[in-house]
Amino acid sequence: MNHLIAPQVIQFWEEKAKAYGPGVSGALFGAGWWFWVDACAASSARIPFVQYLPGFVATVALVMTNCIRREDLDEYDTFDDGVYCRSRSWLFLAYIVSFGAIMGSVAVLLQSYALNDAVDVVWPGVAGLFQVTLILAAGLLLFVSRTPADGSAPSSYGTF
Repeated sequence: MNHLIAPQVIQFWEEKAKAYGPGVSGALFGAGWWFWVDACAASSARIPFVQYLPGFVATVALVMTNCIRREDLDEYDTFDDGVYCRSRSWLFLAYIVSFGAIMGSVAVLLQSYALNDAVDVVWPGVAGLFQVTLILAAGLLLFVSRTPADGSAPSSYGTF
């Protein structure tokens, strides 16, 4: 079978994702907020609260994405009262919120910094885009790297 991803990469992911995925995800989340805090601290002008919203929305999307157990997306039980549909709908809503955060950060970058001739520094707009991108990457990495809740491990990540 022809794989798009090298088999060595797949094997490495299966062996190391559970151990390193949550830590790398936390580092990405912290780096995203660090970019934003740096931009706020380095900016000589006051940054309006509206420009903070894409980062907050991205953080909410991260929480929304990781409130779902992966096995609820994999299995379809005909006797269950809509968990399959609810889980997929919630994940779809989380993705919509994620894309809204990306669009909001791009709008802030373009409207407030890149296309505004009165502003000479675009770093807060770029940092906002970095922030949202890293937060959403952290959420996706945490979602795919956590272990399914099989009930055998009391400290598994997917036991929401």
